[in-house]
Amino acid sequence: MLDRVLNYIRLWWTMERVIFLVQHGEAKSESEDPERHLNEVGKEETRKVGILLSKTPLRPSLIVHSGKARAKETAEILAELLKPERGVVEGENLSPLDDPLTWAKRLENEDKIMIVGHLPYLSKLTSLLLVGDQNVEVVKFRYSSCLVLAKEDKFRIKLFVTPEVEK
Repeated sequence: MLDRVLNYIRLWWTMERVIFLVQHGEAKSESEDPERHLNEVGKEETRKVGILLSKTPLRPSLIVHSGKARAKETAEILAELLKPERGVVEGENLSPLDDPLTWAKRLENEDKIMIVGHLPYLSKLTSLLLVGDQNVEVVKFRYSSCLVLAKEDKFRIKLFVTPEVEK
């Protein structure tokens, strides 16, 4: 089954513009770590998703994170595995409660960019891109998950990778 999915990915990879939306990995509690760095589960699950993506032609050219420790660490783990040619940078307007409209407009013209962020922001951004309404939840993100959207005439879901996906 996984081989068929990977073959499908190879076919459409060159035909459409692609963006990646990633929820940061599981983090330590605020009482345990006020900066909320990733815990061991978060690191391992992020590695699993990165390894799966690294077996496909899916490669972001740039990874942008919110600047919060958990998002930055998630981005760094994924970058180590996916080796984006433009690297990893901290972006603006990616905090959990920021307005997703800024990035929704920017992503209309982007290709092969990965956003590593937080809920509810990612959910609202996804909804804006897919149905034009940030208040309609269309995808249920989970820690370390990666949603791949492709655009020809409009954005469509192409792949949703979670750490539970078998190798």
